[in-house]
Amino acid sequence: MIFGAGGSIGTFAVQIARSFGADVTAVDSTGKLEMLRSIGADQVIDYTQEDFTTNGETYDVIFDVVGKSSFPRSLRSLKPDGRYLLANPGLSQMVRGRWTSRRSSKQVITGAASEKTEDLKFLKELIEAGKIKPVIDRRYPLEHIAEAHRYVDTGHKKGNVVITVDHKNHTW
Repeated sequence: MIFGAGGSIGTFAVQIARSFGADVTAVDSTGKLEMLRSIGADQVIDYTQEDFTTNGETYDVIFDVVGKSSFPRSLRSLKPDGRYLLANPGLSQMVRGRWTSRRSSKQVITGAASEKTEDLKFLKELIEAGKIKPVIDRRYPLEHIAEAHRYVDTGHKKGNVVITVDHKNHTW
C-alpha cells in the first residue's frame, strides 16, 4: 500500500512495486486515481472518501510517501512481520518507530535511503525495459519557476513537475 501514490516518489514506487510483482494499493485524492490505475495500481483508494486503515485490509508493506498517515492506525493495518516505510517522518514517528520495531515483529523504517550504484543500474534497466516511466503533470520554463512552486504547493500535481531551460536564451 502506497499512501501519497500520486506524487513524484509515489508514481515511481507504484511502478517499481509492480515490477517486482506486488499487488499494489494506491492511496491518493480523487483526481489522481485514474492515473494511478494507468501506471499499474491494482486497487485505488480515495483518501478524501475512505480511510484505508478502517477497511479491514492488512498489508505486507505500507509506504507513506507524504508523512500523513496515522501512525497507530497504520500499524494496525500492517500484517505481522510487515514493514511501515516513512519517507518524511517527524520526530515522534521516528521515536515511536524505533520502539515498535524493538517490541514487535513489525518494522518501522525511517530516514533517507543511501544511493548505491547497483540500485541506479537496476532503475536504468527498468526504465530501458519500459517498466517504469516518469509521470509528467506540467512543464514550466525556468522563468516561471515561482509559478511551478505555487502549483506544487497546492498538493494537486500528478507525478512530476518539470522545469525546462532554454539554453539559447541563458548565459552561464
